[in-house]
Amino acid sequence: MVLLQLLRSGRFCCSLPARLTRNLQVCRGSGPPPRKPVSPETGCHRTVKSFHCRATHAGLPSPPVPPPLLLCGSARTLRVRISLRTSSPGSVLAQNHFHTSAPVRSLPAPFLWLVLKPLQKLTAIILGRSIRKWWVALPDNRRQLMREWAWQRRWHLTAGAGVVMVIVVLLLLTHLDESPVTGRTRLLVFSRENYMELAALISQAYMEEFSELLVPVTDPRHQMVERVVQHLAQKNKDIPEVSDVTWTVHVVQTPETNAFVLPNGKVFMFTGMLDAVADVHQLTFILGHEMAHAILGHSAEQASLSHVVDLLSLILLTAIWAVCPRDSLALLGQWVQGKLSQLMFSRPYSRKLEAEADRVGLQLAAKACADVRAAPIFWQQMEITNQLSGEPTLPEWLSTHPSHRNRFTQLDRLVPQALELRKSCVCPALPETDPRAVFSKSVRVLLEKANDQVRGGLEGAHNPHLPHSLAALPAGQPAALLAQTALPPCPNVDEETKAPVQRS
Repeated sequence: MVLLQLLRSGRFCCSLPARLTRNLQVCRGSGPPPRKPVSPETGCHRTVKSFHCRATHAGLPSPPVPPPLLLCGSARTLRVRISLRTSSPGSVLAQNHFHTSAPVRSLPAPFLWLVLKPLQKLTAIILGRSIRKWWVALPDNRRQLMREWAWQRRWHLTAGAGVVMVIVVLLLLTHLDESPVTGRTRLLVFSRENYMELAALISQAYMEEFSELLVPVTDPRHQMVERVVQHLAQKNKDIPEVSDVTWTVHVVQTPETNAFVLPNGKVFMFTGMLDAVADVHQLTFILGHEMAHAILGHSAEQASLSHVVDLLSLILLTAIWAVCPRDSLALLGQWVQGKLSQLMFSRPYSRKLEAEADRVGLQLAAKACADVRAAPIFWQQMEITNQLSGEPTLPEWLSTHPSHRNRFTQLDRLVPQALELRKSCVCPALPETDPRAVFSKSVRVLLEKANDQVRGGLEGAHNPHLPHSLAALPAGQPAALLAQTALPPCPNVDEETKAPVQRS
């Protein structure tokens, strides 16, 4: 009775849920009295795996200590030790020790899908092959009976297939979502929270991979990228997906021309990309493009589409292995099915997301008062560099990214709109000379010079550098470049008057 009164009384700072007290047993035991003196107040001290609770009546003396009560439960769920001290009716002192098992974190849903994806294909292959062997082993008369049965119930089977398709469509409609910034309707099976958990695992893996290649934070290149990222985040803080994320920069010493941003705000910039940009305005656009991928949740969106396409293709894969008479033909059909899936769904959708990131990245750079006219020039530089290096380029329909020429064309068409957005931020006026015109006039001379170097067999002709490239600057020069071309503030983008990113 005393125990029930204690559990029901409101003098405990920690209560016991019903599911924890359901299977408890009460047993007597002896133990040393608590060493701490009685506190005149009620308090709770929490550690990693235990709770120490005290409940007393202020102003009452400490009575003798009776043998403690032990509530013995499952070792995985609960173990409670209660020591009772009473000096008068209603006077209670209790000390509880709650020992629970360590919390187990479930793996993110996208990670589980990546792990189970090969197993799904293997299951479809085994099922299709089993159906084929079962059909081949049937006698001829049984096959004829099965064909007649299917033909007699063809309308029932068609109606059943139609019901399944309606259910699938309804499930897909329940997972439609609105893309931030652009307002585009999209399919999102994996939530942003799931991909935040996965991004934490991926960022740890990248940190381990690049641990020996990371540029120190005192390096001018790291400081330059850090300042541009923080400037972009500050001037676009009216977007919740920007202000809710802590953006951290990591510069990796590698000649690869690449950069990416994880959904949790981890920015990875390769020094090869710093060598490819001509000025801080191009760098601002590149970082805005990569931040746009994270803001828009493109990784979760692309994985959602891939997940749905893979689940639907399992039916086709099973049919291929069931219909093809030999395993070799089934393997060929599986290869063709995989290539068609990439050419019809995965790669076109990836190019669409890249074009959207270009558009939103240009808007982010415009709000940060960068010279958005430099964005198309970057892709012209990349196209010329590829031509001079002699590297083979895939057709756009075989690539996951739009071609450099198409990206230049799209950005050049969006520059007037971005200039209007930049003007709404009351940014300083840009030079009257358009850098696109200057670059176009310089291209002919640059190409002629490169052709002369190739014909003359000069060393380094296979890796020419564009004029004003960061790679040609001496050590410490990027910091001076940033100081000279520092992005001006955007006065009218603050907490009170915000210039939202225009939707297109």
